[in-house]
Amino acid sequence: MATLSALFDPQLLQRYDVPGPRYTSYPTAPQFSSGFGEAELRQVAAATNGDPIPRPISLYLHIPFCTSPCFYCGCNRIITRDATRGAAYLTRLYREIDLAAAMFDRDRDVEQVHFGGGTPNFLSPEQIAEALDVLRRHFRFAAGERMDCSIELDPRFITPAEVGQLAQAGFNRASLGVQDFDPVVQQAVNRVQGVEQTLGIIEACREHGFRSVNVDLIYGLPKQTLEGFSRTLDITLQARPDRLAIYGYAHLPNLFRPQQRIHAEDLPSPEAKLDLLRLAIDRLGAAGYQYIGMDHFALPDDELARAQREGGLHRNFMGYTTHAESDLVGLGVSAISHIGASFSQNPRDLPGWEQAIDAGRLPVWRGMHLDEDDVIRADVIQALMCHGELDFDALGRRHVIDFRAYFGDALARLVPLQDDGLVELDRRGLHATSRGRLLLRIIAMCFDRYLTPAANGSSAQGQNEAASPRYSRTV
Repeated sequence: MATLSALFDPQLLQRYDVPGPRYTSYPTAPQFSSGFGEAELRQVAAATNGDPIPRPISLYLHIPFCTSPCFYCGCNRIITRDATRGAAYLTRLYREIDLAAAMFDRDRDVEQVHFGGGTPNFLSPEQIAEALDVLRRHFRFAAGERMDCSIELDPRFITPAEVGQLAQAGFNRASLGVQDFDPVVQQAVNRVQGVEQTLGIIEACREHGFRSVNVDLIYGLPKQTLEGFSRTLDITLQARPDRLAIYGYAHLPNLFRPQQRIHAEDLPSPEAKLDLLRLAIDRLGAAGYQYIGMDHFALPDDELARAQREGGLHRNFMGYTTHAESDLVGLGVSAISHIGASFSQNPRDLPGWEQAIDAGRLPVWRGMHLDEDDVIRADVIQALMCHGELDFDALGRRHVIDFRAYFGDALARLVPLQDDGLVELDRRGLHATSRGRLLLRIIAMCFDRYLTPAANGSSAQGQNEAASPRYSRTV
């Protein structure tokens, strides 16, 4: 972390601040097509069964409802105060669980469950516990420490006693949205959240035995200042969460309607936004947090940090995870699955998802089969995003290719990055320098065959027009 701060180069970061994928998948979601449907999903799911050592499963449940809009949000969510909508949604979600579970052998352990949103605690603790029980009846949960059960929580709408109910139901990890404690910023983004209220939920998670607590912050929000964000970091670090995610705000009002409520003139300048990022890096490094990658930090004894040191870190639609070898099954509106060499996504609109469920169908909207090249490049990009390095010979043996010949074009695109000190290459492989660790997306883009050369890092001066409508900026 100290090295990251020492090599923080604002001019370089501004030059490489172009639109690009976050690589929660490769290929990324814009490559999915309607040619992949229910029949294709059933086929790939069947092909993942029957291994001598059964492949584990991760489950993601999307709960789309929120009681009020946060103006910065780009998530798939539905604003409502009608609690009965949660019950109706769960009724259909249980039907989807029944349809999905039937595709998999029962000897396959579920090692990870994650409730995301939206606001999962829009549902009552009893409803959340019921949903978890439905999953247990349809899938075999791993025992003991192997089982991760996590949930995203809005601290404004849950009590310490309700946290205890979630722990009793089986949850052992939580992620809390904070973004910023500055009242001026909170008013500007329509998310007013008390400090004591939030810290009380973090403490309740610990009292009730949660193994890990993550806190989300955002830099680059309207009205944000160094002084105010410094206070937010002070408060957060006093609580000492196990993990922190420090996201850069992506202002894309043409894509996300709530962001139209944010006045562009209230946003920090590009230079001020970088100052906020540097402040966070300095403070987290001084507090002993390890930089995991992208926007994520963890204490050295956290499982993410250990997995990174031991080479077992993985990145998917749920972010960084230690469950690298599992098939991901997404349930609920807009949820994405990664099963075998395929991706599939449910309808992003609630009526479309409901209609499929009511017709007794798996609600597949779009997806794709990965060809051999996709699988190879996904492996490369996964290694970069998780560990910041590539072993050319090991990758070549794994995929039966001559790495240097296969990726000659990508290695050529890396030359400007090498000249700028972002990467170092030798005969054995590549690794991101401390300077390059903040630009892993730029490095990974060099290996992405779906992007134009301008987006591949070969020219950081220009923005990739094709990527601009789809992707957030890389810093």
